[in-house]
Amino acid sequence: MVRAATAEVVGTFLLVLTGTAVATAAILQAPTAGESYGSLGIALAFGLILAAIVAAIGHVSGAHVNPAVTLGLAATGKFPWRYVPTYILAQLSGAVLGAFGTWLAFGSAARNEASLAATFPQEGVGDLQALGVEAMITFVLVFVIVSVATDERVPPAVAPLAVGFALAAGVFIGGPVTGGAVNPARALGPMLVSLEFTAMWVYVVGPVIGGVVAALVYDRFISKAEDPG
Repeated sequence: MVRAATAEVVGTFLLVLTGTAVATAAILQAPTAGESYGSLGIALAFGLILAAIVAAIGHVSGAHVNPAVTLGLAATGKFPWRYVPTYILAQLSGAVLGAFGTWLAFGSAARNEASLAATFPQEGVGDLQALGVEAMITFVLVFVIVSVATDERVPPAVAPLAVGFALAAGVFIGGPVTGGAVNPARALGPMLVSLEFTAMWVYVVGPVIGGVVAALVYDRFISKAEDPG
C-alpha cells in the first residue's frame, strides 16, 4: 500500500503540474516557441499526461489519481474501502505538490495573477449549474475508466488512450463553464496553494457524484452485457 500510495502521489503530481502549468501559461499568455497556449492546448495537456500516467503506474496503483475514481471503484466493490483514505490523501498531496510546481515554474505571477489555474464557475454560471456540469463530465471519465480497467474483455493496451481521450473530452466540455476540473484533487491542489476557494464544494461534490454514478451504471447495468452479434 505504501508503494501504491506513493505512485498515486507521483501520478497526481504529474497530472496537476502538467495541466495547471499549461493553463497558467495560457492565462499569462506565455509563449513557448510561438503563440501562447489556448484552450485546445489545456484539454490536450490533461488528456495526454493522463494517458502517460495510466501507462506508467496503472499496473502499480491502478492510476486512479482522482478521488472520484477511487470512490467510484470502491462503491462497486472493485477497490477496498479500507484503502480509500490513504489513496485520497495521496492524491491530494500530489495535487498540492503539482500546484507548487506550477508556482515554481512561472513565479509569483502564476499565483497572484493566474491563481495557479484554480477552477471556478465562469461568469453567469451558478453553483448548481457548475455542480451538474462537473458531475456530468466526471461521469464521462469514470465510465470509461471503469469499463477499460475492470472488464477483462477490454485489451489492456486500450486503457491509456481511452482514459486520456475521456479526460480531454471532459475538459473540452466543462472548460468554458467550470474550468473542467473533473477531479476534486485537481481542483483542490491549486485552491489550497493559491488560497482561492471559489465554489470549492462544487468541485468536490460534483465529481464524486458523477464518478460514483458512472461506476454503478457500468457495473450494475452494462458490464454483464454481451454483443448480440
